[in-house]
Amino acid sequence: MTFHHFKGSQIDALELVSQIRTWARELGFSQIGVAGVDLSSAEAGLMAWLAQGFHGDMNYMAAHGLKRARPAELVPGTVSVITARMDYLPAGTSADWQALEFDRLDRPTQGIVSVYARGRDYHKVLRARLQKLSDRVAEHLGPFGHRVFTDSAPVLEAELASRSGQGWRGKHTLVLSRDAGSMFFLGEIYVDVALPPSEPVPDHCGSCSACITVCPTGAIVAPYRLDARRCISYLTIEHAGPIPLELRPLIGNRIYGCDDCQLACPWNKFAQRSALPDFDERAGLSGAQLVTLFAWSEEEFLRYTEGSPIRRIGHERWLRNVAVAMGNALRRAHDPVLMSALHARLEDPSELVREHVAWALAQ
Repeated sequence: MTFHHFKGSQIDALELVSQIRTWARELGFSQIGVAGVDLSSAEAGLMAWLAQGFHGDMNYMAAHGLKRARPAELVPGTVSVITARMDYLPAGTSADWQALEFDRLDRPTQGIVSVYARGRDYHKVLRARLQKLSDRVAEHLGPFGHRVFTDSAPVLEAELASRSGQGWRGKHTLVLSRDAGSMFFLGEIYVDVALPPSEPVPDHCGSCSACITVCPTGAIVAPYRLDARRCISYLTIEHAGPIPLELRPLIGNRIYGCDDCQLACPWNKFAQRSALPDFDERAGLSGAQLVTLFAWSEEEFLRYTEGSPIRRIGHERWLRNVAVAMGNALRRAHDPVLMSALHARLEDPSELVREHVAWALAQ
């Protein structure tokens, strides 16, 4: 079947989508959807969010402006977007995992890394598998124009995912599925092939506001509206400079990301285990003592975070984050071990680290 014949045939297009779903399952994806490229109804909301400065230092969000909402401008020739979802809970996750994760937050000398970041870097896993999926389509169709994304460009991922039936936007702004909660990664393939769009699903949050109530810093300023500048995930990962003083005590022992809005969400009792071993927890990154993590040299940091998404924040931000958590632990109980670990880095070459160490010791 040549590429051009295909374009005129709705039946062939439906068959192709069904075939793509089969290939995707074989590659470990949980769900496939298709969205059109007209996202104009999302533009006003995007511009208002940027105008309020809710994106913080994520200048790339503002730099690309409306390109984020215009797939055909980002990749000329795009007429459809294939969206893919991949569950990421580690295979060994227990049924009461939400309660167990909340318990970890009550162990102030332990460092908490967001669940998604405890295994292999999802960017690498998803991109490689989306590329394999594209290769399968090319074998079937012949060469076609496409580009793969996973959290890697000015793409309105959650908007595309919700339009293509992957779920609805929760009040925390993440995509929620009745079958899988929100513990999944998203990726996209922009294609120059017209495919029938999937049906969107209705919102099932109802009157629940658990995610808004639980957020430690009040970053969900209204339903469906997130001020990234207050979000612990943003502060510990995206934000480069000093963490605002008034927010430091609220971070607790979270040293990379924050899952609270997902832990509180009732839909996450349906979160699915990953089909891939890539997302299993790595030793040393989960439940480790802050003192141990703070002692890592840059070389050790790079070694322990090889192939992990944590590596991209670099050693300096890592020490900054761990210092804040140590200060928060000291506020709860005087601990000579924490004190001496902090004293050892009072003369750190980095001004950023020195300032957060001094703050921690003052607690």
